[in-house]
Amino acid sequence: MTATTTAPLTATPARTARRPPARLRAWATRAPLLPALVFMIVVTQLPFVATLVISFFDWNALYPKARHFTGLDNYRQVLTDTDLRHSVWTTVLLTAAVVVASLVLGLALALLLDRRFRGRGIVRTLLIAPFLVVPVAAALLWKHVLYNPEYGLFNGLLHLVGGPQPDWISKTPLLAVEASLVWQWTPFMMLILLAGLQSRDQQQIEAARVDGASDWQIFRHLTLPHLRRYLELGALLGSVYIVQNFDAVFTLTSGGLGTANLPYTVYQSFYQAHENGLASAAGVLVVIGSIVIATFALRVVSSLFREEVSRA
Repeated sequence: MTATTTAPLTATPARTARRPPARLRAWATRAPLLPALVFMIVVTQLPFVATLVISFFDWNALYPKARHFTGLDNYRQVLTDTDLRHSVWTTVLLTAAVVVASLVLGLALALLLDRRFRGRGIVRTLLIAPFLVVPVAAALLWKHVLYNPEYGLFNGLLHLVGGPQPDWISKTPLLAVEASLVWQWTPFMMLILLAGLQSRDQQQIEAARVDGASDWQIFRHLTLPHLRRYLELGALLGSVYIVQNFDAVFTLTSGGLGTANLPYTVYQSFYQAHENGLASAAGVLVVIGSIVIATFALRVVSSLFREEVSRA
């Protein structure tokens, strides 16, 4: 009898490249972003920290050696001073009026552009154009081309029909500022709401039409609930930017006639009264308000992304 012996199979271990640790891979992924992060910290965060420190001092630029630490006195003065409180109220009123009006007009224009018609691309480009104009240029356009009592377009049209020739900025100063901002921000709201309209479930709308639903019923029960997140996003993003608006107030009214908002009051305190501490305190309050609004905006954006991912 012959015994056959089988030699054990010996597999040569494959040379596998050593993987770097997970932490090292994470840092390698983030490394290209580090210069941008450092730049952002230097440009934005360090000046804010300096502003925060200055806000605790009674510091007049005309008397730099007389500065001294006052704690929260500057913030208390911002919140209790009559003029500053009026500027806070003007900021709230201006922001709310512009956001609501631009949302309503933006929704109407978005519903128009959601329909198919000849020349829709040209109309869309023309409607977006006001948002692309430089803010100071837009304010100058409204001040001289539209509002001017002698050669402005509004008074020219009224002259053709025998109407009065009012000085728009003197008669309705806050409304004049609001109108210029609504003209500039309506395209922004229109783009957000148009994106929401084009993400609707068309099969659901067609099924509602087959069941006999009217256009108003479809808009009320299907379109508006779908656009709720987009309306919230437009309102929050618009509030973040408009609450910090300085160009329109400075260009149209120079803060007079009760139109001085909080950013313009900061400008007055810093550049005209040279009160560095008081202006810094008011600026910090503006930043805190903007951060609060931006936090809600980020939550709305994240919820929109989650809805899109779950729908896909």
